[in-house]
Amino acid sequence: MFVALHSDLSSFGFFSIVYFIYEIEVHTVSLSFLSEDIRMKNEGEASEQPDNTAFTQQQLPAWQPILSAGIVIPGFLIIGLAFLGIGIGLFLTSQTIQVLEMDYTGVEKDSPCFQCTMQSVQNCTCEVTFSLSALFTGPVFFYYGLSNYFQNFRKYGVSKDYYQLTGDTQYFKSPRDVCFPYSHDSKNNPIVPCGAIANSMFNDTFELYQIINGTKKKVPLDGKGISWWTDFNIKYRNPSSVNGSFASAFDGTVKPINWPKAAYELDLTDPNNNGFLNQDFLVWMRRAALPQFRKLYRRITEGDYAGGLPAGNYSLTVHYNYPVLSFDGRKKLVFSNVSWMGGKNDFLGIAYLVVGSLCVVMSVVMLIVYAKFKFSDDDDA
Repeated sequence: MFVALHSDLSSFGFFSIVYFIYEIEVHTVSLSFLSEDIRMKNEGEASEQPDNTAFTQQQLPAWQPILSAGIVIPGFLIIGLAFLGIGIGLFLTSQTIQVLEMDYTGVEKDSPCFQCTMQSVQNCTCEVTFSLSALFTGPVFFYYGLSNYFQNFRKYGVSKDYYQLTGDTQYFKSPRDVCFPYSHDSKNNPIVPCGAIANSMFNDTFELYQIINGTKKKVPLDGKGISWWTDFNIKYRNPSSVNGSFASAFDGTVKPINWPKAAYELDLTDPNNNGFLNQDFLVWMRRAALPQFRKLYRRITEGDYAGGLPAGNYSLTVHYNYPVLSFDGRKKLVFSNVSWMGGKNDFLGIAYLVVGSLCVVMSVVMLIVYAKFKFSDDDDA
């Protein structure tokens, strides 16, 4: 009996030891996983921390001005005087710029171009005369102007095919959808260049004459280089000639509906001024931001008129082609010269004068307030 009892106790002790060892191993594994989780968590948190540098820890040295009366009042005064000086210079310079504007829409019955507004009249030509009492200093810039014309309208602005305008003939036969309804003609022929902007290109032409003793002397008009350099050299490209013929590159296409000639025939006197690199075309494709604008047509810089237009009588022959009355628009001719600040712009000088005056007035007001209430620099800080 004693032996049996001893055997039972021995068996119970053995299983207890085994169970105890098992529990230790389980807890050891659990602790190892827990420590691994803690280590990975710490590594994750460390990886999300910014580098220990002065910049990432926002410890760079900084300087913050203390805006005391001794700084603010003289600062406003100096800025105001500087703006006043710049404003006076800009305004006086703008006053020296000569500008001559003439409306030739033909709405008024006494206008020389009145007969050209009738729809029954085709290929109309009118003559606008003007006189100069003094020398119109050169170089003289000749502009055409339009009003109530919204080139900034979104659908109008996107109505062109950039791929066509870079000379990619693949898009000549399949214009992009943004050109609709000026992508194909009534016979479903593709239009090149397509789109509303190209279709509405300004096509009035002008010839200027000086009247000397009853005879007309033609004033040379220079149309070279009137477009933006980036438009001519980067943005627009002509297609490559086919078998030595530039016109063959446009085979299978038609001209825009409102154009009298195809793109490869825009300038018959200068082969290099055709296609998408035509100067007048590039000027027109550069859209205006406001509904009243003017665009450069020609420069007067050659021959006897390099120094400007002498005093006297002049005649301007207008080939009237561009309709504007359907949208209550107006057309005008503008002659102008420029200075170091550009064209005539009174607003810029006036804006500087107004801001400068306000700064000076504010400095005086602050000085009076400071003198009255005796604000010290320490109190301001």
